[in-house]
Amino acid sequence: MTTTESPLMDSLDPASPAALTPDAPAPVTPAQRPPRIWKFWGTALWGLFIFAAMFLGQLAVVAWFVLRQDGPIDVAAATRVLGSGLTISLSVITGLPAVLAALWLAIRLSRTPFADYLALRGMKWTELLIGIVALVVLVLGWDQLSRATGRDATPGFMMDVLKSASADGALWLLVIAFCVAAPVTEELFARGFLFRGWSESFLGPYGAILLSSVVWTSLHLQYEWFFFGEVFSIGLLLGYLRYRTRSTWLTIILHGLNNLGAVVQTFLLAGTN
Repeated sequence: MTTTESPLMDSLDPASPAALTPDAPAPVTPAQRPPRIWKFWGTALWGLFIFAAMFLGQLAVVAWFVLRQDGPIDVAAATRVLGSGLTISLSVITGLPAVLAALWLAIRLSRTPFADYLALRGMKWTELLIGIVALVVLVLGWDQLSRATGRDATPGFMMDVLKSASADGALWLLVIAFCVAAPVTEELFARGFLFRGWSESFLGPYGAILLSSVVWTSLHLQYEWFFFGEVFSIGLLLGYLRYRTRSTWLTIILHGLNNLGAVVQTFLLAGTN
């Protein structure tokens, strides 16, 4: 018995002549949308979403400490919890995974690689050295201005938190929170996500440096108004370095070193009081 192959089956066989004829239609593949960067409004709206995620991540720790307290749950109880160095340290740390999750979602929908979107690239040693020198000069200048105007060299908030964390045996946790978790969280948000989107909008790089620094400064409402100027100027420096070096890792390291210096300075001042 002989069998005959169906022409339809031949056309489905890649090795068959029918499948290799020039008149055969090309296989249809779904078109893939190209990657994109969120522009001004997209970055602003996603920025609000990321900030909300950070706030909720930090609020969860505060709520947990308030609920486990003995006695009534009221404003006084919440105030005591918010002033605890242990609570503040843990809340800063828990804000990091919340921000990472929100960033992942926003960048995933843009179809751009995570590291590329946030400029998580290496840096040159010379760039790091220049950044350290510029940061030291800037901070020392603000310290001199603070002393000249009769102010403390370190914010009162830092002193209170350090003393509280030391009393709770959580000084090491405070160092991790302020020198690792906070720099990573804030830099990925401000110099990573906000700067990237706004710099490619009508604002341009310098407008993005300015606006992202304003947003970053607004995250530090615990400080007195005088120290807002210092925070804002540091934000401008970090934004400029992010623009020139195209590396958010550089600003993360510099931010961490700045916070470490502030913790050490506060610790030394607390020991003399």
